[in-house]
Amino acid sequence: MDISELKMTLEARVICKRCVLPESRPDIWLDGDGVCNICRDFEKQTDAGGQVHFLESDFIKILNQNKSRGKYDCLIMCSGGKDSTASLYYMTKRYKLTPLAFTFDHGFETDDALENVRNAVEILGVDFLFFKSYFMKDMFAEIVGTHDKTVLCHPCSIWYMGLTFEMAARFDIPIIVAGWTKGQSTHQPLMSRCGCNVHQPEFSSMSRATQAFLDRYTKQNSKYRDFPRSMEEVLSVAKKRHKAIVVSPHWFLPMDSTEYVDVLKKELKWRFPRLSYPRFSTNCYLNFLSVHNSMMNFGYTHYHVEMSKMIREALLSRQEALELLEINFDRDVLDIVVQRLRS
Repeated sequence: MDISELKMTLEARVICKRCVLPESRPDIWLDGDGVCNICRDFEKQTDAGGQVHFLESDFIKILNQNKSRGKYDCLIMCSGGKDSTASLYYMTKRYKLTPLAFTFDHGFETDDALENVRNAVEILGVDFLFFKSYFMKDMFAEIVGTHDKTVLCHPCSIWYMGLTFEMAARFDIPIIVAGWTKGQSTHQPLMSRCGCNVHQPEFSSMSRATQAFLDRYTKQNSKYRDFPRSMEEVLSVAKKRHKAIVVSPHWFLPMDSTEYVDVLKKELKWRFPRLSYPRFSTNCYLNFLSVHNSMMNFGYTHYHVEMSKMIREALLSRQEALELLEINFDRDVLDIVVQRLRS
């Protein structure tokens, strides 16, 4: 489908009047007032006192309880985006820890993102581990070539977290630090579900598609025979090998990205990429195709879920989210990604 057609299709959706989720039965539906079931459930949780808000003192307590006995205090997942770069900055400058920065490239990382990482680690003077692998390329190509509904980002995040735990174990690092924001938090103080909780109703259809694909594809391809079927499997295996916890400073700090982006620009030469989705984010080239396919298959992406959470918690306005989620890429970008998968 042409991008202009996709935009028209998206504009025709009926979305929640409070957040940015579209009606997508059987997982998401709107009531007579045009409010989605996810927002209604949030209201019930709030009334029942079910929302958890962490303080920076909670984070410091976690750091103190998990002190390193080795060379590195924490392993920081660095994508080159504002949030992961801020995590590296905070852990080094604010909390005075000795981090090992970890970046992976599956063949689709952008030059802008990698330059941000290089600038940050050089200026901060921290050790840097760069891992590049084409291991996932065949799986990505299969998903795209067969028009499978699997969200490309899901098996990629499973693979990446597995790698991250392996590196933490290799260097005996007790804490893994991510750049996940409050919109990605599952409100678990220590061991997170690694960003998006696939058990949320908003992710039900997506997670079922991913599970079905992995069950089928890993059985048929010896290369991926030992590939984890879910994030839970990654966490289960990791716990047996090395007890590292996963946290993000963004869950605990009161400041938002507008505050720390200015600091990153001044002190770390950080720059927004020339093109990314959502706006003012930093994601790989494969993300554009993942976003396109998610919108085609489900009518929304995991970014819609994350921003809807932030809207409910008054961390982002609905209008701001709509502007950030507006399609800002063209067919040429998608064609470049497809050609890379075929080469």
